[in-house]
Amino acid sequence: MSGFRKFLMRGNLIDLAVAVVVGVAFNAVVQALVKDIITPLIGAITGSKVPFAGYTFHFNGQKFLYGDVINAALSFVVIAAVVYYLLVAPSEKLTTLATRNKIATERPCPECLSEIPIGAKRCMYCTSEVPPVPEPVAAPPKPRRARHGFQPQE
Repeated sequence: MSGFRKFLMRGNLIDLAVAVVVGVAFNAVVQALVKDIITPLIGAITGSKVPFAGYTFHFNGQKFLYGDVINAALSFVVIAAVVYYLLVAPSEKLTTLATRNKIATERPCPECLSEIPIGAKRCMYCTSEVPPVPEPVAAPPKPRRARHGFQPQE
């Protein structure tokens, strides 16, 4: 029983539960936005008196509600766009900023192609001697651009 209690009290499980609750609430807001704002605008543009969710067609005695499908597709697109632009894109930007100046700590062994530390003199996997890594030549820093966007004249 204590193992189950530890599992429930882990931080990432609670974070996941909070994310699901917030996601469900956000989904309800987006559904209302699409149903009550966006699709009536589409109906007003097309000049139809029928509510957008009521768009149907009949085939072989069966009724197909394609307006509901379009509402669901619009909701999906809105949610996907918000998730991408507010969560995925900023996290990718932060990841690239965090790793852009990271110094390499490993290199491939020329014999077995395993990853070994840069300072290693012998590969820990195939035990072959490894030549030292040449010191990188530092490139001169580029001049900073002025705020107005023009490059200073040299």
